[in-house]
Amino acid sequence: MHAVSAGIPMGQRRPAKIYTLWNLRKKPCSIPDGLQTDTMRKAEIMKEQTNQKKKGVLLPALICMLVLTLLCGLVYPLVVTGISQVAFHSQANGSIITVTLKDGTKVDYGSEHIAQTFTKPEYLIGRAAGDQGGAPTNLSPMSEEQQQLVQERIDFFHEIDPDNTAPIPQELVTNSGSGLDPEISTEAAEYQVARIARERGMSEEDVRAVIKKYTKGRTFGILGEPRVNVLKVNLALDGLL
Repeated sequence: MHAVSAGIPMGQRRPAKIYTLWNLRKKPCSIPDGLQTDTMRKAEIMKEQTNQKKKGVLLPALICMLVLTLLCGLVYPLVVTGISQVAFHSQANGSIITVTLKDGTKVDYGSEHIAQTFTKPEYLIGRAAGDQGGAPTNLSPMSEEQQQLVQERIDFFHEIDPDNTAPIPQELVTNSGSGLDPEISTEAAEYQVARIARERGMSEEDVRAVIKKYTKGRTFGILGEPRVNVLKVNLALDGLL
């Protein structure tokens, strides 16, 4: 059996209206005027409170930025620079070796922490600096290019000191890690004593005395090995130190 609405024939009934999201949007709910006004007033109050909070934070933030800028950008650098210039004047200025000549002229010969290249036989020769402006080599020990460079340095030492049959210290024919090592071991310096003495007409003991004067011991007495500053030794051999 089919249900029939009272008083309406079956053929004249209207289909039931289906409410969809589209239909609902076409008829938005209206907000009472009083409620709408109260909501807007509360929103404006909250907005004003937010603006006041922003204003209250902005000024302290600007003051903090200015104070930190002055402290970190001006006061701290000046204090550190002043302390370094007073307590560590030489180190703060690069540990430059300055020599006063006989005529009173002062000449800067370089930093005691940066290697210089010496190739003449009358000088103490340091570690190879390579051809990259002091940069360390990245060649493999097994590469043909590296082996060729080592052989060229071996030939160089044999050429300037042909009578020396002692084994050449490895550090004299290889690059250092930094490419700028200013020092060599006491063994590498001792290897060159006879050659320097012969070229300069000095006794080997005098050459050793100069080398010993510019030799540093182990750090704290236990770390590292004794090392010789090449630049200082050569300046002393020339009578400049």
